[in-house]
This record gives sequence, structure tokens and C-alpha cells, in this order.
Amino acid sequence: MRQRTPIFEKTGMFFGKPPAVAIVVLAAVLAFAVGPVPPTASALTGTDAGSDIPQTTPKAAPRGQAAAGSLSFASATAAAVLPPGFDALVARSMKTFAVPGMGIAVVKDGRVVLAKGYGVRKLGQPAPVDAQTLFGIASNTKAFTATALALLVEEGKLEWDAPVVRCLPWFQMWDPYVTREMTVRDLLVHRSGLGLGAGDLLIFPETTYSRREILERLRFVKPATSFRGAYAYDNILYLAAGEVIAAVSGRTWEDFIGERILKKVGMAGSRPRHSADVAGMNVAIPHAPLEGGVVAVPPDENDNMNPAGGILSNAEDMAKWMLVHLGEGRLADGTRLFAEKTERELTSLVTPIPFADPPAELAAQRMNFRGYALGFSVNDYRGRKVVSHTGGLSGYVSRLVMVPELGLGIAVLTNQESGEAYNSVIYAVLDHNMGVLPTDWAQAYLKVKERGVAGTAEALKKAAAKRDAAARPSLPLTDYAGTYEDAWYGPISIALEGGKLVMSFAKTPGMVGDMEHWSRETFVVRWRDRELRADSYVTFTLDPDGAIVEARMKAFSPDTDFSYDFQDLLLKPAQSLR
Repeated sequence: MRQRTPIFEKTGMFFGKPPAVAIVVLAAVLAFAVGPVPPTASALTGTDAGSDIPQTTPKAAPRGQAAAGSLSFASATAAAVLPPGFDALVARSMKTFAVPGMGIAVVKDGRVVLAKGYGVRKLGQPAPVDAQTLFGIASNTKAFTATALALLVEEGKLEWDAPVVRCLPWFQMWDPYVTREMTVRDLLVHRSGLGLGAGDLLIFPETTYSRREILERLRFVKPATSFRGAYAYDNILYLAAGEVIAAVSGRTWEDFIGERILKKVGMAGSRPRHSADVAGMNVAIPHAPLEGGVVAVPPDENDNMNPAGGILSNAEDMAKWMLVHLGEGRLADGTRLFAEKTERELTSLVTPIPFADPPAELAAQRMNFRGYALGFSVNDYRGRKVVSHTGGLSGYVSRLVMVPELGLGIAVLTNQESGEAYNSVIYAVLDHNMGVLPTDWAQAYLKVKERGVAGTAEALKKAAAKRDAAARPSLPLTDYAGTYEDAWYGPISIALEGGKLVMSFAKTPGMVGDMEHWSRETFVVRWRDRELRADSYVTFTLDPDGAIVEARMKAFSPDTDFSYDFQDLLLKPAQSLR
């Protein structure tokens, strides 16, 4: 789903940092202290990782294959797989990047090495995170949607290269050719011609549109590139994939995922929907860095986006999920969720992703290839293929990484929006298993973060310096008020309240903002819900007679989340459309 991440990873699988609070965020990060971060051992392990306990080590299973009937742990394995002082490394990463809690899973050669919680579920409260604590895994859900389609392909009910309209006759893109040629595979691989995050404002913040209504508005979204011509991450086509699953299987996406995947894999704690009734359950509370520092924020409960990012899961269950994929479809009891060839299909590169050299501090992460497969990203790290994905929601970020050649999988779930935190843990584990000298990844990411924050501050400073606040608007404020229409989003109203303009997205109850004049015909809308962190310019165009022809929007900060695709809106006065 929508996502936030370190500067180097801004490719559409994870957000950047929010706008106007950038300096405050860094100050909060540097000052933040979670206190002791006690690791909470999983029932699977029964101990802190790496401790010396009397336990019989099971006979090794083949690489990537779980020993039948059990998820196992051995202290000797943990000592070999986890870097020395792992718990201290996690605690330092959490403190450096202001993360209250983490759930971490590490698997190796068919065994669970670690499934454990660190820190607390909510700042200011003592309840600890443990291996069963639920987190929103956001876009890590996409691999479940891809796997669900793969099950239908194996059953002969679907083909990867079948036209989408064969399953969804009502499905329609802007271009009739694309409508006709779009395949099931195309829904998953971000090469549709849509721009980055196109249509996300139909999904997030939560709208009153149904999932079907969202998809029916796709025909009004103009493409940014040619069909299959370029990579651009989207969420909306995963909603279409969810509808394909429902049409072919006769079950909702949520029921199919719950019965055919979560239940069979043994992911008993996981839930396939945002709105799952988790009151009183073991759930991590989402946190975000706002103007006042890191605070708890309300969780997303928008079921429209479930096929793109709706699963709630925990460290224990994510360990099982990785074992299935590393075992090429084999389940713990020796049966199969899917065939070996399906795993190769899911993890084979389809759409190349352009990339640049990383910042100097992250030089070891230089890649030779990068691309998107079916619900997974693929690239190389230190000469080995890596299969991974990130996920981000308001207050939750996560990453899953698998190295099939090493039989290694790592998943880190967090309840704060810091990709730097999970990456500093993940790369430490990867390096240890690849036999290279350790890097202080927390310090490296902190330097990159500081530079990014400074860059954002400088960009905002330059924008303010160019502002001519004395240049007043051409029209009285009453003339800007009215109802506007965008072809794909729908109605947006501007009203005069108490002598000030107020913008409201009619289908998005949470998007109401006060419009401050910036310069000439440009205003800045500042959303009353400050957790959105998505203030935007609104610029009006007048005709020679002084009548408003249209209005355009653009994110105020370069760090605004890509899911706020304001730049794609073209607002026309409603009366001009009649």
C-alpha cells in the first residue's frame, strides 16, 4: 500500500518521509528513547536468540524446506545465523530511529531461527511486543494476492496471460487497446502505463467508493507512459486482481486468502482484512512522527485496499510464510501449497526497475539488476539474488527479504514509519550470512536520513524565498468557492467559511483543509488532519474574462507520500461541465 522509506529506496514500494515536519521528525528521532527494549521470546523458540539451552537439534531438512510437522529452533543455528549481539543491535536501531516495537522473524534452511518481539506495542504503556503481536504488513500483502492467483492458475481456472476482461467484462482502462490487451499478469507487475501511485486518492485516505466503483473509475485515469513501456508502482490494479480472484473462485478475496492460504500455511494469528475485530487482542499500535514527535495514530481500517495491503500478521506467522516460499511451495506437513514451478513464476523478473548507485554510506548495496516479479521485487545483493518487498501504512512499515541460494529469510515488522530501522537490522543479518565484515548500518542510514531531511528543508526554504506574498489573488475569495469536478476522482468542493476558503474532497471524509493564500492565483491547502502530512498547492487558471477555467494541485513538500497523487487531478468548475 502507500509506503514510507529511506531516500535510496524511493521506487514506489515504500513512501518517503512526510513534508513540513521534517526537521521536527529528525529532532524526535535523535531525542527518542524507548528505554530498555526487552526481547520477547516466541513460543517457538522459548528463549532469547543465541542463548545456550539444552535442546536437541532436529535433523536438517533440505534447504528452504521445513521439517515436516514442526517449526524448529536450535541455539547453535541462531548463533550461526544471527550477528553477535543481535538483541543489542535491534535495540540500538529502534532507539536511533524512534521505533517503539518490532516483530522479527528469521528462517534458515527450513527452520525458524528467530520469531520474537522487541519493545512495546504502544508508547507509554508496558505491554510488550511478542512473536504473536499483530502488525499491518501493508504491501507485503501483494505476494499473497499473487500467490492466490497462482493457485487458480494451477487449478486450470485461470491463465497468467488471459485478458482481464475475460474475468471482469466491466473492466476498462483509458485506452481501449490496453483494456483489450491487459492480462492477469499485467495487473501485478506495474507496467500498465499508469503513473506512480495513479488512482490512489480513490483508495487512501479512505473514500466512500466501493471497491467496484473505484475500479470503474480507472477508465478516466490518463496513462503516463505507453502500455508495458515503463515501471511505475501502483496499488489500484491489485484491487482488480482481488476482483479477478473473487470472480473466478466465487469467494471474496478475504475469504479466499483466509481459507486457501492463511489456514493452510498455519498462519493462525493473521487476519486478511484491515477491519478485523482485534479489540483486546495482541496488536501493535501504529505510530508516526508528527509535529509533536512520535505519537500513536489511528490504524487504517479501509477494506477497499485489502488486496493491495490489508493483511495483519506477526513474526511467528511471517516465519511460516517465508518457509513456504523458500521451500518452493512445501508446507510444514510435507504437502504442498503450490508446485515448485509456481515459485519460479512468482519470483522471476518481469518488469525492469531503473536504479542508480546508492549514497556513499550504502555503497555495498549497489545492484547489477532490479525488477518486479509477481508480488515480489527481485534484485542482487553481494552477488546473490534477493526476493523481497516492503510495506507501509500509517504508523506501520515492514520488509520481507529472502535469499533462496542461502535458504535465508528475514521479516521485520514495525509500528513506526522508519524503513531505516528495519533495513539496519536486515542488512546486518544478510552480511553475517554472507561472511562479510559487519557494517554499522544504523549509523549509515542515519547519515543518509539527516542529509535527506536537510535537503527537504532546503527545498522548502527555496520555495518560500520565491514566494511573492504581496501578489494578491485576482478575484474575491467568493469567486473561488464552488464545486469542482475531476474526471477520475469526482467532486471536490471549496467553500467560504468565516472569511477563509475550505477545501473538501467529497468522497474522502478525512480530507478537509483550510486554504491559505500563497501568491497570485495559488493557495496552499493545509489538511485539518495533520497525520496526513500532505499539504498541497492549489493553482487556479483564469480565462481572459477573469472566469476560473480550471485548478491544478501539487504536493507542497517533495517528501509527500506518492499515494497523494494530486498532480493527476484536473479540477473543472462544475457549472462549466454542464
